[in-house]
Amino acid sequence: MGNALRFLWGNCCKPSTQESESLGPHGVSAATVGVSALSHDLFHFDITAQVPEGLSQHVVSLKKAQANWYRKLLDAWKETKSPPKTPEEASRLVIQTLKRHQKADVEGLLAFYGLPLPHTLEPVPLSVPVGVKFELQTLPVDAKAVADGDTITVYVDTSDPRESSAVPRDVQFAAIERSKARAAKDYVKADALHKNIIDAGYRVLTGLDNEDILARKYRIRLRGIDAPESSMPFGKEAKDKLIKLVQGKCLKIYVYDTDRYGRSVGDIYSNGVFVQETMLKKGFAWHYAAYDRRPELALWENQARAAKVGLWAQSNPEKPWEWRKDRREGR
Repeated sequence: MGNALRFLWGNCCKPSTQESESLGPHGVSAATVGVSALSHDLFHFDITAQVPEGLSQHVVSLKKAQANWYRKLLDAWKETKSPPKTPEEASRLVIQTLKRHQKADVEGLLAFYGLPLPHTLEPVPLSVPVGVKFELQTLPVDAKAVADGDTITVYVDTSDPRESSAVPRDVQFAAIERSKARAAKDYVKADALHKNIIDAGYRVLTGLDNEDILARKYRIRLRGIDAPESSMPFGKEAKDKLIKLVQGKCLKIYVYDTDRYGRSVGDIYSNGVFVQETMLKKGFAWHYAAYDRRPELALWENQARAAKVGLWAQSNPEKPWEWRKDRREGR
């Protein structure tokens, strides 16, 4: 992408001396075609698995890591409802997708495309839906954390301001002592300490740079939908679809309530995609109208019914809440 764009930019739209000084190393400026350059390079990577030439001059990580960035950015670009149209939007997508990578790499990548650096962006006004008790920003989700089509387990970094003040002192102490035990190669002690941490609702995870991250565990029940149970028809398919939507992603979760099983009931967004919407539209869940009256959920279920997709390919699919009731009553 880089060579072709530089040729077109240099010969068709050659800037004045003053303008050329503001160009990024990719041959574009933030006010012109940086977004197109990134879009083109992601398309090129999708076909060839090759990162742009010259990128290594502006970042600190090697090409294997660079390829990992482009895979993540490609997924994020494809999954967002409205692909970035402005340099600011593209910059925010890069920053959000690569937020756990080294600062020098993220800023080098942005500069390569002439996109705004993090400190130059205006803060986005917060818009939290009515009724939300709190918001979670999770660590990347593991596929094993998905129990079925409507329940997942997530972890939140305790360095998050909301979490940091709530970590029990014995958990903090155990995390420090575990680190010391591992450094001394006393893995029996380290494992025992980690078990205590897990029993308290936390876990020590490994970050991208192999650093230890103390994280809090949350069990999430997707608000407003009810997916088929694992042993029901389309139960496996519903779980697989949810895995595909969340695996490896850092999720935004708006928590509204806690159910009788201690799960946080919330709306989940994965790279800007509303997960419940996708599950309903693809026919992998019912609208759980007994607990959520939002009309858009009913609309999305009806659209899937009409198209006979997913579980609606069956003539008379059993409702999961009725299936559970029958088994409780021994029918």
